[in-house]
Amino acid sequence: MDIAALLKSIQSSGLASWIRDSLYAFPLIESFHVIGLAMVFGTIAIVDLRLLGLAWGKRPFSKVTQDIMKWTWVAFALTVTTGLLMFITNATVYFHNFQFRSKMVLIALAGINMLVFELRTGRNKHQWDNNMAAPASGKLAAVLSLLLWISVIFMGRWIGFTTTRSVAPTDIEINLDDLFR
Repeated sequence: MDIAALLKSIQSSGLASWIRDSLYAFPLIESFHVIGLAMVFGTIAIVDLRLLGLAWGKRPFSKVTQDIMKWTWVAFALTVTTGLLMFITNATVYFHNFQFRSKMVLIALAGINMLVFELRTGRNKHQWDNNMAAPASGKLAAVLSLLLWISVIFMGRWIGFTTTRSVAPTDIEINLDDLFR
């Protein structure tokens, strides 16, 4: 089965049809998606601001992450679930949408940034845990994290303006002469 057939199959499922045809389902799912994303960004911002030494500087970094990260993962699970539910309603359009693909790449980059932080700087947090700010590598990870998640939010919002009532491209034919008339 090729990707186009798979996307059409997902999009024509009973669940996708129900969400698409329901007056309340999509808006409710989208609302929970936004709430989840706000929680993801908010909790990550708390950790990043601590790494930068801009907030909670007297509190050990490990204590901040211990209190916050469980909520980040719950919110991330909510966001992924609601995002998948929205995706299936118009899979062929979302799959080909530049902003959607960009958002997915940015989320992957944010995950890589977090993984590199955990494997490098975070491994030595016992050495700087009680300092006002993290070392330079921790600050860099925090700045990258904030930039990536803000970009995810922008791309996510942009998706709504580029996919509304859209239909996936079938045969794209570009005539350059038509562009300059």
